[in-house]
Order: sequence, then structure tokens, then C-alpha cells
Amino acid sequence: MEFKKCVRCGCFFMSNDNVCCNCESKDKFDIAKLNNILEDNDQFNSIEDLSIASGVNVNNLNRYIKNNKLSGFKNISL
Repeated sequence: MEFKKCVRCGCFFMSNDNVCCNCESKDKFDIAKLNNILEDNDQFNSIEDLSIASGVNVNNLNRYIKNNKLSGFKNISL
């Protein structure tokens, strides 16, 4: 295990993950919400539009996209 800084909230914690245990559940909730939104609507003009529609901030969206967490992302035109 490593001493790390959570990429979501900034607190320090011991783990091999990039988010603390408090933020892990928030990430799972955000990812589920985003996948539902993308399943229903795949026509977003920008990441900012998806952020506004979902309430998930752009930094977290970019992190989820980078880590291939969004199943419907391949269908949206950004």
C-alpha cells in the first residue's frame, strides 16, 4: 500500500487506489448516473454539456473517460 492523495477530494490515505474509501462510493454513483444518461441520450456536443446534464464535474468526467469507466461514452460526439 502507498500513501496517496485522493484525486477527488484531496485527502491523504493509504491504498493502492486513486480515490479514498469515502470517494469510491461517490465515483460508483456518478458512473452509474452517467452510464444511465448516456444510455438514454448519446447526443452531447461537449463534455461541458454532459457535465451540466449529469451534475458531475468536468475533472471527474475526464478521469472516468481516461479510465474507461463510461460504457456509453464511445457513442457521444465530443
